[in-house]
Amino acid sequence: MEKIVSLCKRRGFIFQSSEIYGGLNGLWDYGPLGVELKRNLKSYWWRVMVHERDDVVGMDGSILMNRAVCKASGHEDTFTDPMVDCRSCKARLRADQIVEKKGAKQCPVCGGKDLTEPRSFNLMFKTYVGATEDESSVTYLRPETAQAIFVQFKNVLDVSRKKLSFGIAQIGKAFRNEINPRNFTFRSREFEQMELEYFCRAEEGMKLLEYWKEERLKFYENIGIARDKLHVLTVPDEERAFYSKGTYDIEYDFPFGRQELEGVAYRTDYDLSQHQKASGKSLEYFDEEIKQKFIPHVVEPSAGVDRTVLALICEAYSEDQAPDEKGKMETRIVLRFHPRIAPIKCGVFPLLKNNEQLVAKAKQIVDLLRPHMFVFYDESGAIGRRYRRQDEIGTPFGITVDFETLGEKDSALCDTVTLRERDSMKQERVAIKDLADILISRIS
Repeated sequence: MEKIVSLCKRRGFIFQSSEIYGGLNGLWDYGPLGVELKRNLKSYWWRVMVHERDDVVGMDGSILMNRAVCKASGHEDTFTDPMVDCRSCKARLRADQIVEKKGAKQCPVCGGKDLTEPRSFNLMFKTYVGATEDESSVTYLRPETAQAIFVQFKNVLDVSRKKLSFGIAQIGKAFRNEINPRNFTFRSREFEQMELEYFCRAEEGMKLLEYWKEERLKFYENIGIARDKLHVLTVPDEERAFYSKGTYDIEYDFPFGRQELEGVAYRTDYDLSQHQKASGKSLEYFDEEIKQKFIPHVVEPSAGVDRTVLALICEAYSEDQAPDEKGKMETRIVLRFHPRIAPIKCGVFPLLKNNEQLVAKAKQIVDLLRPHMFVFYDESGAIGRRYRRQDEIGTPFGITVDFETLGEKDSALCDTVTLRERDSMKQERVAIKDLADILISRIS
């Protein structure tokens, strides 16, 4: 993890928020490469979950909602974690972080045994709406994206004219005042969720829970996470939310241990029932076939964007041996991102930066490819060094414009370039006119 955290800062994936002021614990900023990786992940999720399906539509709910939403959902009263303080080192910890040795509970930071009793700590950030800061203007930064979908269920149903079973998808920010943020970006106070609420009839719930578990496992494999690093935990009855009839956690083997990437939960009709009861507005679905009204049940696959980005970086990080310009073997750091997820798809390099013809041809190729993918142009340093820089940030393909491109050595090779593949470092000669089609086919 130390190597990965160092690489993330050095290459512009992730920085600590407010770093020049000492930072703010549990909050992170994504740099030029990190934001591209994150966008590619979200775009692919949206493509798979919304654009490639007939039964899912999207929405984007506001972060601030009427306080009544949090009351009806139970978050205001019950969205808490048990918190323990260590009187010795003043560490503030979640109760499940306390370790037990020889029958005695100890602080994991200092080993001290002088601990407070667990007490409830509400994880929601409170704020005020309007000019006065009193009880009537209290609201919260949303702790999950799901509630916006539930309270807009009827509006989305009316405008989309969907029939059960169908889903509403959303990608957005959520906020939790974590007692002890940790493991880099894994547990943060501000994070993004990719969430689907899939509405169905009660008798379909358990079958759809299994269906969405398998769909989500396929998704992770399709973005480059090895199946043997993914694990499905069946959440036991005593750990599930009381309204859930079944929950799976999809977990990944991070360097710091096996941790949850996504939850797939069958939430029954609890959420819509609560909001119908609290608001007095009907959230029922009218089934034309049986001529009956009922509140739909829901299956929810909910993934963390930041956790998945971290898993992608951890999965991609690799070190191997490769020859330098003089043929001497050296350690090569490479991020083996799947091409569809990689921040930059292709690097373009003129062999020499002081040759106007090579530079002009390389810039023509950049202009040719840019409408189709994110391309990086680099003319500084030896070509081997340029390859290494792109390997380290996960760029899957490199294009070198050399004297053969100009037809100086062999007229048959005029207007061809060297196409290099990141993982194998194999090179092939490709016509410039075919570059876009070849790269698009390998990236998608």
